[in-house]
Amino acid sequence: MSALRHVKPGVRALRPYTLAARLASVKVNQNENPYDLPADLKRRVLDEALSRPWSRYPDFDPRELLEALGRFARWRADGILAGNGSNELIEAVLMVTVGGGTPVVIPEPTFSLYALLTAVLGGKAIRVPLGPGFAFDADALMRAQREHRATVVIVCSPNNPTGTVLPPDEVARLCRETDALIVVDEAYHEFAGQTVVPLLHDHGNLIVLRTFSKAMAMAGLRVGYLLASPELVAEVNKARLPYNLNFFSQAAALAVLSDPAPMEAGVARLVRARESLFRDLAQVPGVRPYRSHANFILFALEGRPPAEVFQALYERGVLVRDVSATPRLSDCLRVSVGAEDENAAFLAALRRAMEPGRKERA
Repeated sequence: MSALRHVKPGVRALRPYTLAARLASVKVNQNENPYDLPADLKRRVLDEALSRPWSRYPDFDPRELLEALGRFARWRADGILAGNGSNELIEAVLMVTVGGGTPVVIPEPTFSLYALLTAVLGGKAIRVPLGPGFAFDADALMRAQREHRATVVIVCSPNNPTGTVLPPDEVARLCRETDALIVVDEAYHEFAGQTVVPLLHDHGNLIVLRTFSKAMAMAGLRVGYLLASPELVAEVNKARLPYNLNFFSQAAALAVLSDPAPMEAGVARLVRARESLFRDLAQVPGVRPYRSHANFILFALEGRPPAEVFQALYERGVLVRDVSATPRLSDCLRVSVGAEDENAAFLAALRRAMEPGRKERA
């Protein structure tokens, strides 16, 4: 008899969050920052790591990092939780709030991990379609929360993969007019130039998630953080694994926070590149890009299957993200904003792939 019978049937029915391992000279499929951290900063972090005994655990509570995050985010240190990437903190929030049948309101389309973790924990994802142009519909979110008596409402703003934002005044309305926890994932907020962190002063049911993976160019080191009331942080902290953030990642995060100017310059550069890429995409026949406030652009294809265009790009050394299996995105691909030469290579490959009558080899 198979040992798999001991796994929850609901979990066995799920498809895991995964990404096929592919190599490409132009890799613009994971919303990574194309500009690495300065070499002198990396050397400083390496020197600090070499000076420490690796046989010892990192700080159980990374107090120095929490205080630095408090200064950076302008929120109290006892209302911050650091994690091994923001995904770990998403999981922790859901672990302490979701049980058998717990309803969680999730806009659609959005980051698939929210619904996946909800299902793994035995909860029920209440999916609320985004409006025209993939705009958030705060009224629809509130109706769904009240109808299902949902415990949690999760909003990714800017949203992955659409790039749309939920304005702070609408987030405040969600906090005021529902009795749920409102979780705002701000993984891409630097590229939008807005944040809901100031709302934490007035709304004890708000949780904000952030990451060092995007604007701060630390995707390989897995650092995220959560901001909320100290009371909420104390409860979410119960789901945090001991020593969840290694001392190397802590040191790198502290180094970046000590001098945020390079990060800010990189963000400004990527925002300019995003706007240029959007204009260029709009000029490619058969391509319809959507406005984005993040470091990626969702674009629809007219008359060509996304899988075919994805393959045509890949054969030319350009790797984008095929999101066509996502609800409401059956005609779409997503491209990360890369360095100038990467964006140029992507556009050249896309123009070739979209030439009238062109048929790629199988």
